[in-house]
Amino acid sequence: MSTPSSQGPRPAVREVHLQLPLTADNVQGLELGDAVFLNGLVFTGREGVYRQIFENGVEPPFDMRNTCNVTFHCSPAVNEPSPGQYNVSAVTATASFRFAKHVPLMIERYGIRAVIGKGGMQEEIYQSAFRQHGAIYLTTVGYGIGAMYGRGIKRVKDVYWKDELGLAQAMWVLEVEKFGPFLVECDIEGNSLFSRANAEVNETFQPLYEGLPQPALKRLGEVSSPTEEML
Repeated sequence: MSTPSSQGPRPAVREVHLQLPLTADNVQGLELGDAVFLNGLVFTGREGVYRQIFENGVEPPFDMRNTCNVTFHCSPAVNEPSPGQYNVSAVTATASFRFAKHVPLMIERYGIRAVIGKGGMQEEIYQSAFRQHGAIYLTTVGYGIGAMYGRGIKRVKDVYWKDELGLAQAMWVLEVEKFGPFLVECDIEGNSLFSRANAEVNETFQPLYEGLPQPALKRLGEVSSPTEEML
């Protein structure tokens, strides 16, 4: 692997602004690491939303495919100063691997073109669902910036299943403007920014493991492969 000095300066991150709902053309040209800002409608989804749709058999309350085809794995910080009036001060993503069971169905059945979350998803899901249906995964940038993302939320357009699921688990439909930045972690070909970064890290650190003895004691199921540990 070439050293950074031999590569020269890294190119600047490309900034892309997208109007929602997303079309196939919108996501076609996105590259790993692009910084994406969104304008339009997004909806939140956590355990409660996925249970409602895929376990309880309740159909989504709006046409996702044609009006709101971007979902955010998060729970917005919402307060309700008066009935039906909501303020969203911040929003922080939750780990998307928690929803791996249902995300492929959401993409296939309802035409979701972008999933926002943190931590990425399994490569097999990228290949079987995201690549197959031309969807992308957008990851939030770092921690502690929920208030910055909150500035991109202009208003709560709708909220569904609040009584059944509570404020944190309800489906929030948010009108956003310059909402971001989010990094393209998975493109429409199923390539993963995190996987590439992990591969580089493993290539650098794997030689450090050579010649080390196997641990005398280890927990049941524990792996000692340096590449798996790095992941």
